[in-house]
Formats: sequence, structure tokens, C-alpha cells
Amino acid sequence: MTSPTLKKGRYQHYKGPFYEVIAIARHSETEAWHVVYKPLYGEGGLWIRPLEMFNESVDYQGESMPRFRYVGANGTSELA
Repeated sequence: MTSPTLKKGRYQHYKGPFYEVIAIARHSETEAWHVVYKPLYGEGGLWIRPLEMFNESVDYQGESMPRFRYVGANGTSELA
């Protein structure tokens, strides 16, 4: 199975906060792909979200938009 790619760097959540994508990882039981990321505010910590959900569009205030929007690199271009 081919590994998906995702640009590494900063993303903005549709509600405003910024996050840094660290890696993509595979679940050991389901083999589903997940995004490992950290908030760029507050106490930080690492979080995961299914890749499919990370990349999906949401309806917000009557407009369709990406859940997370890529806003800039942190020195590397893609995760594989």
C-alpha cells in the first residue's frame, strides 16, 4: 500500500487557531492513516486526527471550506 503524502508545516483550522503538522502515522490495528499535529497556542501537546477528516471540507457560516488550510512550510515540503 502506498503511503499518502501531506505537506508538513503550518495549518489554520477553519475556526482560526494555527497548528503544526508533525507527521502522518498508521494505526497498528486498522491501518488507517492519521495526522500527528500540535497546536501553536496554549499548552501544546501532540494530537492525532484521521487523515481523511483532517483533509475534509466543512460547512461553516454557510460556506464550504477546508477543515485545515495549509499556510506555510517549516523547512520540509512533504511527509510520506
